[in-house]
Amino acid sequence: MTLETLSTNKAYGGVQGVYRHDSAETKTAMTFAVFVPDHEPGETLPVLFYLSGLTCTHANVMEKGEYRAACAAEKIIFVAPDTSPRGEGVPDDPEGKYDFGLGAGFYVDATQAPFAANYRMRSYIEQELPALIAAHFPADMARQGITGHSMGGHGALTIALRNPDRFRSVSAFAPIVAPSQVPWGQKALGGYLGDDASAWAQHDAVALIEGGARLPDLLVDQGDADNFLEQELKTHLLEEACAKAGQPATIRMQPGYDHSYYFISTFMAEHVRWHAARLK
Repeated sequence: MTLETLSTNKAYGGVQGVYRHDSAETKTAMTFAVFVPDHEPGETLPVLFYLSGLTCTHANVMEKGEYRAACAAEKIIFVAPDTSPRGEGVPDDPEGKYDFGLGAGFYVDATQAPFAANYRMRSYIEQELPALIAAHFPADMARQGITGHSMGGHGALTIALRNPDRFRSVSAFAPIVAPSQVPWGQKALGGYLGDDASAWAQHDAVALIEGGARLPDLLVDQGDADNFLEQELKTHLLEEACAKAGQPATIRMQPGYDHSYYFISTFMAEHVRWHAARLK
C-alpha cells in the first residue's frame, strides 16, 4: 500500500495530485490522479471514479476534463486511474493497433496468454485502487460514484451493474454499451477472455441488464456527431434494453457533439452535480 507522490498542485482551493504505486494485481507500477477539494480536518468526502477511454492515461481527463471547479463546489474527491498496465515486458497488440493492449485494458481480468499475468484491470478498479484510496485519502467509501468515457463508459456501467451495492451513482460519456456486438469489444473480449462469448456477458452492459442486473438510475450523454456512434457505441441498444427491463435511465443525445474532450468537458460539471445529488 506504499504510495509515491509524483506531483501536487493547488487548484480551486484543493489539491490535484498524481501518484504511483506497485500494483499486486497488474504486477506493474500504476499511476493515477486524485483531486481532493478543500475540507475540514477529519472530514471525509464522497468519491467519484472516472474511467478513461482507449489510448488514454490519467492525464487526459486531468488536463482536459474540467472537473475541478465542480468537484470543489460539491466537495467530491475525483479519482482517475490509467486504462491498462504499462511497462517493460507488458504484452501489447501484436499488430500495434490502438484498440487492444497498452491503453486498452477494457476493465476486464484477462484469462488468455500472454495477457492474463498483467491485464487485471477489473480487479484493480474494483478492489485494489479503492483500498488504496481509502487508506491514503479522506474518502468516505460508503459514498462512491463512477463515470467514464467510451471504453471507460463501458467500464463504469459494467462495474456498477456488477456491484450495485457499492455505487450510489453511475454515469457515462459516449460509452461502448454492448461490446459483445461491436468490433472494438469483440476484439478486446475475445483477445483477453477467449472465444467463448458466454464469458463476455459480465462485461457487457446491455447483456447485464438483459440478465437482470439493475441500478437505481443512470445518466448517459452521447454526441450525435460522434464518428464512432453507429459502428462501435450503438447507444440505441442501451436505450432499448433499459426500456424493456424498466431500468431507470436518462440517455441524452447531444446535437453536434463528437467523441472528444470538447464534448466531455462541456457536460462534466453537470455530471459531477448529478453524482453529488446522489452522494450527499
